[in-house]
Amino acid sequence: MYFSSSVLKRLILINFLAIQLLLISSELPLNTTNEYLNHKCLVSEGKYKPGSEFERHLNNIIKMFYSGSYRGFYLFGMNNDNAILQCRADSYGTKCHDCFATALAKLRRKCPWYKGMIIWYDQCLLAITTTDAIGKIDYDNNFCMSNAKKLGGDKSAFTRTWKTLMDNLTTLATTTKGKDTYTMFSAGETLYKGDKMYGMVQCTYDLSLRACKECLVFNSVRFQDCLSDTRGARFVGGTCTFRFEFYPFISKPVLNI
Repeated sequence: MYFSSSVLKRLILINFLAIQLLLISSELPLNTTNEYLNHKCLVSEGKYKPGSEFERHLNNIIKMFYSGSYRGFYLFGMNNDNAILQCRADSYGTKCHDCFATALAKLRRKCPWYKGMIIWYDQCLLAITTTDAIGKIDYDNNFCMSNAKKLGGDKSAFTRTWKTLMDNLTTLATTTKGKDTYTMFSAGETLYKGDKMYGMVQCTYDLSLRACKECLVFNSVRFQDCLSDTRGARFVGGTCTFRFEFYPFISKPVLNI
């Protein structure tokens, strides 16, 4: 079989990074959580009235979500109203459906009648908005969570290890696997002073490869103080997310969406 030089270079890069990362094995525990992380009512987008045309549009979008096959990413829109459901790459099918139902119910309680709202769980992101946000990096709806327990010791050594892991995962997540097919997700592990450090990165599927990488790199720098010298941390945003822990939190190494 003949490969062009550009394809061959990509294949070499993928193989090299696969060797550098000890990818998470199928033996990891399957008892991953679906913890509620945060939500935000997008006040600037205003509220709608019961029985309004906006409510009818919103209900139609919600019906489309419920009728989906839950393969991980859904984008529905009517007029200027759109919604995104992005499930974590190991949380498709029933897990994705259940996370959506839970997220929607909580959003309706927390943000009643708001036109724009967003909510994050361990296994999914649900965002509803009236703005033209599709394919654009969300620089506003972001937050960082870190473990209260500090690592201590050589902070610079940890930073190098963490950065190398995240850089490699970002490269894997933003590498073309085939024509018009992107991973947008990668997970792996590395060693830090004899302990395994597990990591993952993921972008919403509407982003381009370039935008996905920009989102991950920009926020790793922006939230560096939150991410450094801890036993685990995560950045969570409207278009990308990344996380590292010293315990496994991904049920299986799903590298393709």
